[in-house]
Amino acid sequence: MNAVKVEKVAKTPQQGKVVKTPQSGGLRQAMAWLHTWSGLWISWLLFAIFLTGSLAVFDDPIGHWMTPEHALEEAAHANDPPLPKVTDRAQRLALALDFMAKEHPKADMWEIWPVQRPGHGLSAYWFQPSGGYGSADLDTLTGKVIEPAREANGRETIGGHHFVDFHYELHAGRIGVWIVGITTMIMLVALVSGVITHKRIFKDFFTFRPAKGQRSWLDAHNAVAVLTLPFQCMIAYTGLAFYSDDYVPAPVVAQYGMDNAKRAFMADWNAADKPARTGVALAIPALESFAQRAEQTIGQEIRAVVLDNPNDASMRVCMYGWNEDGDMLERISANTGMACYALATGEQIAVRQPGKSDTGGAGLTRIVMSNLHMAGFGGTPMRWLYFFCGLAGTAMMGTGAILFMVKRRQRAGGEFGAYTERVYRIIECLNVAAIAGLAIACIGFLWANRLIPVGIEHRAGWEVRAFFGVWFLMLVHACLRSEKRAWIEQLCLLAAMCVLLPVLNVLTTGDNLVAQITRGDWESAGVELCSLAFGLLAARGAWKVHKRKEKPVKKAAARESLAASASLQVNAEGQS
Repeated sequence: MNAVKVEKVAKTPQQGKVVKTPQSGGLRQAMAWLHTWSGLWISWLLFAIFLTGSLAVFDDPIGHWMTPEHALEEAAHANDPPLPKVTDRAQRLALALDFMAKEHPKADMWEIWPVQRPGHGLSAYWFQPSGGYGSADLDTLTGKVIEPAREANGRETIGGHHFVDFHYELHAGRIGVWIVGITTMIMLVALVSGVITHKRIFKDFFTFRPAKGQRSWLDAHNAVAVLTLPFQCMIAYTGLAFYSDDYVPAPVVAQYGMDNAKRAFMADWNAADKPARTGVALAIPALESFAQRAEQTIGQEIRAVVLDNPNDASMRVCMYGWNEDGDMLERISANTGMACYALATGEQIAVRQPGKSDTGGAGLTRIVMSNLHMAGFGGTPMRWLYFFCGLAGTAMMGTGAILFMVKRRQRAGGEFGAYTERVYRIIECLNVAAIAGLAIACIGFLWANRLIPVGIEHRAGWEVRAFFGVWFLMLVHACLRSEKRAWIEQLCLLAAMCVLLPVLNVLTTGDNLVAQITRGDWESAGVELCSLAFGLLAARGAWKVHKRKEKPVKKAAARESLAASASLQVNAEGQS
């Protein structure tokens, strides 16, 4: 009797059919469940990571726009005749060696940048006794330290590097790196399970049905996912490989022990084959002749000179080349050329040609993975490709989160019992704040750069606080308004802030988009043109949401579904 009753309840009209569980539905059913739930809980965070990562591709142009005083200074001297190439490298090397001998004689490594390019000065670096780098900029005529001084009318700003920091560590340091790493692993699970789930994935790629509610969101989600699937897999994998020694520390600990294992590993990695001190004193010879030999060997102009074990008979000098802009159009490895010499004998002891590795296949793989993730090759066209693929990944995360809510709202099931409606309301708020709210926070960060007083102390920190403050306000707003009104109002705000950004720039700096284009400042102009484009997209999105007709959830059906679920549970317990 109970069995019959259970069967009838299991097929009530509100349920439509017997729902297959992941255990009973086969591989695709299990993968669909895994894809849905692994994707939901990280979609908001991945949306933020992908959006800020896409913006981070152009962190230098964004930083250029956020320092308008510097940009205008460049424009004022744009028509000046080019500076002659520096020809006093030998003197620069001698001045830097004198400085290091007086100030840091016990340092195990001296690094000098006697750059011969116009506009570049003289810099010296060394290892601190407590660890880390020390540095100083030196006067090219006297060798004295130049104290860093910010221009009186310049503004302190973190610039576009804010998006880089948020992308890989969420401004949370090492904890943030781990959160991003775990999220990336779950993303790979969602990608693989998504491919298995969508058996018609390539057919769905060529199908888009607008104004069809859930079907339209699914079509959009499938299209952007398939279009950039190789990119998403590559960017996730290389991101994990980039921090592999943090995410998988066991091999490093096994080799170096528990105490400062990472520091010892990096010291060995960066100082491969470094000679041991002999204790025998040896004067440092002039280094210009070695620089000239190195340039002939590697075919690159010398950028940096690294001296190991200074004033010891074991000392060696390594000359590193300079990558020209065109070099990274031809190869994916950012390694420059290198030539090392034993100063006691003058013998050349190591050579690395540009693009090669002196630490074997592992070292070359590491640098290639890094360049793949950070678009360190291919020049501007490759950066634009990464930018648009990153935005497609952002759209994939956003449409996935919205699709989840659309599907669950139409089903009106009781997945969380009496708390179902409350849980879905929380998800609605998080959807709005994580998607529209984050976009507002990003453009709000640029607004903060223009509105925060230039002379305020710790100004760069206030820009970051403004970013998080705006984002929090958008979360509060999403919780106080109905879902549809929250979407419309936040998208309208986003559109207004994006479209008005060039106007704000005119009012605060006197610069304008036409002037930027006229003088060829495409970095500043690009930021404002992209802002206008995003503003128009946001306005269109707000209009679409406004015209959308709501499909009211039948509360009676929801209550009957809950009652059916409860009856199933009671009957099952009665049989047991």
